[in-house]
Amino acid sequence: MFREERGLLLASLARRFGDLDLAEEVTSEAIEAALRHWPAEGVPARPGAWLLTTARRKAVDRLRRDRAYAARLAVLQADAERDEALAPAADVAGAGELPDERLQLFFTCTHPALAAEDRTALTLRCLAGLTTPEVARAFLVPTATMAQRIVRAKKKIREARIPFRVPGPDELPERLPGVLQVVYSVFTEGYAASSGPRLQRLDLAEEAVRLARILHRLLPAERETAGLLALLLLVHARRDARTGPEGEPVLLEEQDRGRWDRVMIEEGRDLVVRALTGGPAGPYGVQAAIAALHDEAADVESTDWAQIVALYDVLLALTPSPVVAVNRAVAVAMRDGPGAGLALLDALAAEPRLRAYPPYAVARGDLLTRLGREGEAAAAYREALEAAGSEPERAALRRKLGE
Repeated sequence: MFREERGLLLASLARRFGDLDLAEEVTSEAIEAALRHWPAEGVPARPGAWLLTTARRKAVDRLRRDRAYAARLAVLQADAERDEALAPAADVAGAGELPDERLQLFFTCTHPALAAEDRTALTLRCLAGLTTPEVARAFLVPTATMAQRIVRAKKKIREARIPFRVPGPDELPERLPGVLQVVYSVFTEGYAASSGPRLQRLDLAEEAVRLARILHRLLPAERETAGLLALLLLVHARRDARTGPEGEPVLLEEQDRGRWDRVMIEEGRDLVVRALTGGPAGPYGVQAAIAALHDEAADVESTDWAQIVALYDVLLALTPSPVVAVNRAVAVAMRDGPGAGLALLDALAAEPRLRAYPPYAVARGDLLTRLGREGEAAAAYREALEAAGSEPERAALRRKLGE
């Protein structure tokens, strides 16, 4: 409940007081107070309202004690009021359309004044409730590096007096890619948790789907919002089949496709058509098309691997990255055989970002096993085990090594 409410609290408090550090501190204090009071007094009927009221009181108390802090926040508040006065109500996009203060804070945290890497890091930490190590693992960087990015982003918001408001309609198109990336990163952590006892964190995945729906309602003409929502739905539709009775991961080829959510798949397929119609495809639309081909197939053997490889070629041209190259190599292995896929994976061996990316070593281990090279396969699985985060992943890799 604390994880779910934390983002709501931060968004509301940051918007009210204009200071993200203050919002984080009093949110933590309110949760600490709940941990003291609720075990003895019982959980209130509206726990979120209790936390918000407590956090607001603590913020006001802090401002009363610290006059210099209060004076600085008064300047921020004056800036925000000035911006609102200068913008006609009709020009403030989402004034009556954005149903969630968290999404307003998403746009604040992805302001162009912030470095691209800092935007996503800050939003994941503050709004999605990921810990700094979880954000670091999502971006394959050391925890200390990610902590510095988050501090740097908050300092920039404070010093540049970036307002906590919804951007105008002319700003939305250039701000949208950053917001889409944040929502996608939240889903990625929910799809395959970077640490902890569970493979999936369904709360995060479902939160990302919900936010993607809000974005799509807000900007229905933006094809990449349709593409992102389609991608999330088509992947999340497999959630019930992705783990076994003990929480262990179940590979795509072994999943019971009868457990896939067909309603979600149909909605995703319809959105793919919108995402790919009316101009050049964007990266989320292409990824959604790949996911749709997987979901439409009766089994792995009948999957249209040739078309999937072709789509990965498009995606690699749009967003060149070693992760996309790994996925393409696996698809080539399914189309042309394990030797062809392994050659492509081995060509990526010098890429430093893949050393902390377990799926790369897992893919090599699988292809080496299929080629009968068990010793090399075991070495690849050991490498994957060293980098794996969640316990279900580690347990599955230990079983592979045992085999």
